[in-house]
Amino acid sequence: MSRPGRDDAPDRLYTITHGRVGPTPDNPFDLVTLVVAESAPAPGMQSEMVAILRMTEFPTSVVEIAAELRLPVGITKVLLGDLLDQGRVSARHPHRPAITDPDILEQVLVGLRNL
Repeated sequence: MSRPGRDDAPDRLYTITHGRVGPTPDNPFDLVTLVVAESAPAPGMQSEMVAILRMTEFPTSVVEIAAELRLPVGITKVLLGDLLDQGRVSARHPHRPAITDPDILEQVLVGLRNL
Protein backbone atom coordinates (compact mmCIF):
# COMPACT_ATOMS: atom_id res chain seq x y z
CA MET A 1 0.00 0.00 0.00
CA SER A 2 1.41 3.40 -0.92
CA ARG A 3 0.78 6.64 0.88
CA PRO A 4 -1.36 9.27 -0.85
CA GLY A 5 0.59 11.85 -2.80
CA ARG A 6 3.67 9.69 -3.23
CA ASP A 7 4.94 8.30 -6.48
CA ASP A 8 7.56 5.89 -5.24
CA ALA A 9 7.23 3.31 -7.97
CA PRO A 10 10.47 1.30 -8.00
CA ASP A 11 11.18 2.04 -11.66
CA ARG A 12 10.92 5.81 -11.07
CA LEU A 13 13.27 5.66 -8.09
CA TYR A 14 15.68 3.47 -10.06
CA THR A 15 15.71 6.07 -12.85
CA ILE A 16 16.23 9.02 -10.49
CA THR A 17 19.36 7.44 -8.98
CA HIS A 18 20.64 5.91 -12.24
CA GLY A 19 20.34 2.43 -10.76
CA ARG A 20 21.97 3.03 -7.39
CA VAL A 21 19.93 1.76 -4.48
CA GLY A 22 21.51 3.56 -1.55
CA PRO A 23 24.15 6.03 -0.48
CA THR A 24 27.80 5.03 -0.48
CA PRO A 25 29.39 4.12 2.87
CA ASP A 26 31.37 7.38 2.92
CA ASN A 27 28.21 9.48 2.41
CA PRO A 28 28.29 12.17 5.16
CA PHE A 29 24.54 12.71 5.31
CA ASP A 30 22.28 11.71 8.17
CA LEU A 31 18.73 12.88 8.87
CA VAL A 32 19.72 16.14 10.59
CA THR A 33 22.69 17.10 8.41
CA LEU A 34 22.18 20.62 7.13
CA VAL A 35 22.68 21.01 3.39
CA VAL A 36 23.59 24.35 1.80
CA ALA A 37 23.72 25.07 -1.94
CA GLU A 38 27.11 26.25 -3.18
CA SER A 39 25.98 27.00 -6.74
CA ALA A 40 22.92 27.71 -8.82
CA PRO A 41 21.25 24.99 -10.89
CA ALA A 42 22.80 24.42 -14.31
CA PRO A 43 20.83 23.98 -17.52
CA GLY A 44 20.01 20.35 -18.21
CA MET A 45 20.23 19.21 -14.59
CA GLN A 46 17.89 16.54 -13.29
CA SER A 47 14.71 18.17 -11.93
CA GLU A 48 15.15 16.69 -8.44
CA MET A 49 18.65 18.14 -8.20
CA VAL A 50 17.41 21.55 -9.35
CA ALA A 51 14.75 21.40 -6.64
CA ILE A 52 17.37 20.50 -4.02
CA LEU A 53 19.61 23.41 -5.01
CA ARG A 54 16.70 25.86 -4.87
CA MET A 55 15.54 24.46 -1.52
CA THR A 56 18.97 24.67 0.06
CA GLU A 57 19.72 28.35 -0.54
CA PHE A 58 19.40 28.43 3.25
CA PRO A 59 20.51 25.49 5.44
CA THR A 60 17.96 22.69 5.15
CA SER A 61 18.06 19.26 6.79
CA VAL A 62 18.16 16.05 4.79
CA VAL A 63 14.84 14.89 6.20
CA GLU A 64 13.18 18.19 5.18
CA ILE A 65 14.52 17.83 1.66
CA ALA A 66 13.23 14.27 1.40
CA ALA A 67 9.81 15.30 2.68
CA GLU A 68 9.57 18.22 0.28
CA LEU A 69 10.61 16.07 -2.68
CA ARG A 70 8.36 13.24 -1.49
CA LEU A 71 11.23 10.79 -1.89
CA PRO A 72 12.61 8.16 0.47
CA VAL A 73 15.53 9.43 2.56
CA GLY A 74 17.90 6.86 1.03
CA ILE A 75 17.17 8.10 -2.49
CA THR A 76 17.57 11.70 -1.32
CA LYS A 77 20.97 10.83 0.17
CA VAL A 78 22.09 9.39 -3.18
CA LEU A 79 21.14 12.63 -4.94
CA LEU A 80 22.82 14.72 -2.25
CA GLY A 81 25.96 12.60 -2.55
CA ASP A 82 26.07 13.32 -6.28
CA LEU A 83 25.65 17.06 -5.67
CA LEU A 84 28.35 16.97 -2.99
CA ASP A 85 30.75 15.19 -5.36
CA GLN A 86 30.08 17.90 -7.96
CA GLY A 87 30.76 20.64 -5.39
CA ARG A 88 27.24 22.01 -5.72
CA VAL A 89 26.29 21.55 -2.03
CA SER A 90 28.06 21.40 1.29
CA ALA A 91 27.09 19.40 4.37
CA ARG A 92 27.07 20.89 7.84
CA HIS A 93 26.31 19.01 10.99
CA PRO A 94 24.34 20.99 13.57
CA HIS A 95 26.39 22.24 16.49
CA ARG A 96 25.26 21.19 19.92
CA PRO A 97 26.84 23.27 22.63
CA ALA A 98 27.78 21.13 25.57
CA ILE A 99 26.71 22.31 29.00
CA THR A 100 29.53 21.26 31.25
CA ASP A 101 29.10 23.77 34.06
CA PRO A 102 27.75 21.80 37.07
CA ASP A 103 26.26 24.99 38.56
CA ILE A 104 24.03 25.52 35.53
CA LEU A 105 22.93 21.89 35.59
CA GLU A 106 22.14 22.19 39.30
CA GLN A 107 20.06 25.32 38.68
CA VAL A 108 18.13 23.55 35.95
CA LEU A 109 17.47 20.59 38.25
CA VAL A 110 16.25 22.88 41.05
CA GLY A 111 14.02 24.74 38.59
CA LEU A 112 12.50 21.48 37.37
CA ARG A 113 11.83 20.28 40.91
CA ASN A 114 10.07 23.58 41.69
CA LEU A 115 7.62 23.07 38.85
